[in-house]
Amino acid sequence: MTLKKLGVLGGMGPAATAEFMRLLSRDAPAKCDQDHPRVIVLSDPSIPDRTQAILGLGQDPAPQLRSGLESLAQWGADALAVPCNTAHLFIDRFRGELTKPLIHIVEATVQAAAAASPDGAWLLSTSGTARSGLYTEYALKAGYRFLSPPADMQEIIQQCVTQVKSGQTAEAGAVLRKVAEELWNTDNRLITTACTELPLAYAASGLPPEKEVSSLQALCDACIEFLYRR
Repeated sequence: MTLKKLGVLGGMGPAATAEFMRLLSRDAPAKCDQDHPRVIVLSDPSIPDRTQAILGLGQDPAPQLRSGLESLAQWGADALAVPCNTAHLFIDRFRGELTKPLIHIVEATVQAAAAASPDGAWLLSTSGTARSGLYTEYALKAGYRFLSPPADMQEIIQQCVTQVKSGQTAEAGAVLRKVAEELWNTDNRLITTACTELPLAYAASGLPPEKEVSSLQALCDACIEFLYRR
């Protein structure tokens, strides 16, 4: 049993948030209801699109992200989590001013990738995350290296993200399977699904689970570590 409370700012997108909660329920060291973590979820799909903002095509989501995280802290959360990778580029601007610790999905995913594939891994993300260099920055801090797909393939990966957000997960899985197989023909390394929609596409692809490092799973593992073992 844990007395700590997790605050989750979700809705980016809703399916990814729901999958994160499923993983948290599946992986918590619980034998009954009372053993599961106490979680406050603020699912806010009205937060402006993060990739569009990075590409200069949309509104800055930082104020709404900050407001949501501050609300969760005020509601009693002991730690905060955001199951959206791209959002962390904006959250990093004010992370040090938050009143509760943030369990950072990028830090958790880099650590998971380094443990699973020490010689490097493919990085699949939104176009916004790819453009920002967010993962490259955190990987360099950890002495790790990601391989980036070619520019023309990045557009296809972004298409997968959009398909999951619109409920076309099976279609996204078929597209992602082709992407993965092409990447593995070039370099047979693990694939890091560094957008929280992409683990859902990967699960629908029929690809080997052991060849993926999921950012959703990495965040879930880090949250369970905080809630139960610290």
